[in-house]
Amino acid sequence: MNDESKNKIKERYHQVIQRGERFWPDSIFKDAIMALAIFVILILLATFIGVASEPKADPSDMSYVPRPEWYFLFLFKFLAIYGQIPLLGKIEWIATVIVPSIAIILLVLMPFLDKSPNRYYSKRIMPLSIMGVLVTSMVSLTLMADVPTGTSLPGILQTIGGLVIPGLAYILILLLAFFFKKAPATCMAWTAVAAGVLMVGFTVAVLFLAPAPVTAETVVANTVIEKIQAGQDLYAVNCVECHGEDGKVTKIEGVKGLEGKEIPAINNNDVLYTLDDASIGEVIAYGRPIAGMNPFGKAFNPEGLSKSEIDYIVTFMRYMWDDRFEKPVLKPLYPPLAAGEVPSYDVHIAPIFNRYCVSCHRKGKDNNNFWVTSYDEILKTGDNAPNVIAGDANSPLLTLISGTPIMDPADPTKELAGKMPPNNNLKPDIVAVIKAWIMAGMPQTADDAAKLTPVPVPTATPKP
Repeated sequence: MNDESKNKIKERYHQVIQRGERFWPDSIFKDAIMALAIFVILILLATFIGVASEPKADPSDMSYVPRPEWYFLFLFKFLAIYGQIPLLGKIEWIATVIVPSIAIILLVLMPFLDKSPNRYYSKRIMPLSIMGVLVTSMVSLTLMADVPTGTSLPGILQTIGGLVIPGLAYILILLLAFFFKKAPATCMAWTAVAAGVLMVGFTVAVLFLAPAPVTAETVVANTVIEKIQAGQDLYAVNCVECHGEDGKVTKIEGVKGLEGKEIPAINNNDVLYTLDDASIGEVIAYGRPIAGMNPFGKAFNPEGLSKSEIDYIVTFMRYMWDDRFEKPVLKPLYPPLAAGEVPSYDVHIAPIFNRYCVSCHRKGKDNNNFWVTSYDEILKTGDNAPNVIAGDANSPLLTLISGTPIMDPADPTKELAGKMPPNNNLKPDIVAVIKAWIMAGMPQTADDAAKLTPVPVPTATPKP
């Protein structure tokens, strides 16, 4: 820097000092206004957008795919794209250590590489060009973070837009700055602009071509009532088969390999007073192999229950069976039928089957291949299908849930199928609703049911 430049800078500096801005209160006031604005924005984001609820972290859940916070998604995506390149992906330490280190070192050395005393934008083309490419690249990678990488067209476009284009732009800008100094400075600016436009274009193409993400909806229970109801549904699917609807079963029936096995009831004070919540949770998670109970936790069963789901079952047991807890009023299992209303599968029957039947009648269970996890399965599955016939009061399903076993015509003393469920009798109001549904034609939706002729049914109030 020559003396003339130094004198100009000193002159401008003294002019600013004379015109001046006091640290207190001028600068402090501006900082306070900006801090308040950021605070208000954070409050608004937390109030109206918030963070999606997730179940409690379960260290034993090996199927959980961790995701970084949004402000690290660009780096997450960079590493994913880098790992897709055959030669580069084998030496990931370059992407995880070397590349970030080079970026940090360049930022630290930038004041020493660009020693221009000028502070006008038009005089700082090189650092502004690099920063423009960097920021655009970070935004682009963040937007593409939810799109899977791979050899498909969206994956190839991500590699080009997120890795190749910014990499070439950095190299070209540095070459223009240090090796082709006679080239116009605007060449660096146009390089950054062209790279930014290409990255934006590739990002839009990736988002447009990417397949819609398929994600399972996660329902998180927050209130005690929600936890009890969630636990009741989980208990119905995983525990009813052996322990019965109310945990009263002391002799297992209808379970292959455990037929006739005597077990302690789990709804009494001997269990609930003796074991705390953590102990009951451990029994569910780890099982009791000696007693024939398999583990239900994800640590031993990848398709098992998460920590939150086990907690829901424990909460259900405490509030519904432990007399030290006040039993809450739960919503009915299904909406009570209005006078002359025809029940439908979606509204009335599905909740009943999920509560009392799915525990045994699903894939992987010994159930004569009769499954009830969907409307079509009820109508079409089973070794002796159909098990339920619209308008037929003698349908096998209706006979069994009424408490009457089906006998072998060739040997009247031999049961072909016992009553269902084996460990309990369905309440009369539930049997009546299922019978009304079958006799009315087994409509699937509420709209289908509204078109059918009303069938008189008992007006018993459904139990929770």
